[in-house]
Amino acid sequence: MNHIIAGQDTHGNDVKLDYIDHGAGKPVVLIHGWPATYKMWEYQLTALTEQGFRVVAYTRRGFGNSSKPFEGHDYDTYADDLKAVLDKLDLQDVTLVGFSMGGGEVARYMSRHGGARVSRVAFVSAVTPFLLKTTDNPEGVDRQVFDEMIERVKEDRFDFLQGFGKKFYGVGMLSNPVSEAALDWTQRMCEVADPRATVLSARAWSETDFRQDLATIQVPALVIHGGDDALVPAKVSGERMTHFVPHAEFIEYAGAPHGLFIPEKERLNRDLITFVHGGDVQKTADRY
Repeated sequence: MNHIIAGQDTHGNDVKLDYIDHGAGKPVVLIHGWPATYKMWEYQLTALTEQGFRVVAYTRRGFGNSSKPFEGHDYDTYADDLKAVLDKLDLQDVTLVGFSMGGGEVARYMSRHGGARVSRVAFVSAVTPFLLKTTDNPEGVDRQVFDEMIERVKEDRFDFLQGFGKKFYGVGMLSNPVSEAALDWTQRMCEVADPRATVLSARAWSETDFRQDLATIQVPALVIHGGDDALVPAKVSGERMTHFVPHAEFIEYAGAPHGLFIPEKERLNRDLITFVHGGDVQKTADRY
């Protein structure tokens, strides 16, 4: 396994981030969702590399084969970890792609570190701009929804993950967009996460306000969201992104679930490739 050291924990131990670095050319950095690992990007890693890009994906602290420190499960730290990846691999002219909670890393990095080394950003099924319902964010989701989810994680994390995977991919009585094998693979990947990190990161992505972070983004931006996302509803997230990043291009995948990277892999791959090349993604989207 390859690791990047992203600082130390409170006991002086190195915090190591598991990562993969494939291909050559313009770099694309893929940031995974909750509570998965970089391996969720399997189909995108292959497609982007075959198109001549250098593709880097890493697993955030607390998950997969990365270090599992007791502390540091907040977006300032996550953004600093992303900076460590870009700096230590000396990546330039980078396209950042953040999925779900990974969109938060993209937003916070762009404000906290001035968008250094980054030329484009993409938000896929992202938790941005702000999920929690508050007095100044009435479009958000009630806190009780997140509290109940976290209680279920604490009570029986494995049972929670089984049901979560089905919602993640939009599996229902009449809908089977992924195989049982894919569901099992997803659950195994998510089970490796540290239980404490699973809970604290859920608090982070559900409660962090990214609206001011998004306002700092000046580079080309792409927002992709599934119209039937049952976990991060498009009306709360994707549809509102252009209010805070006016120049962003918003593409909705009608009828698509949260976990686009498998059931919508061909379309997602084409749109990301078009975006990194600087093309018009809307023209690609119109073909579907």
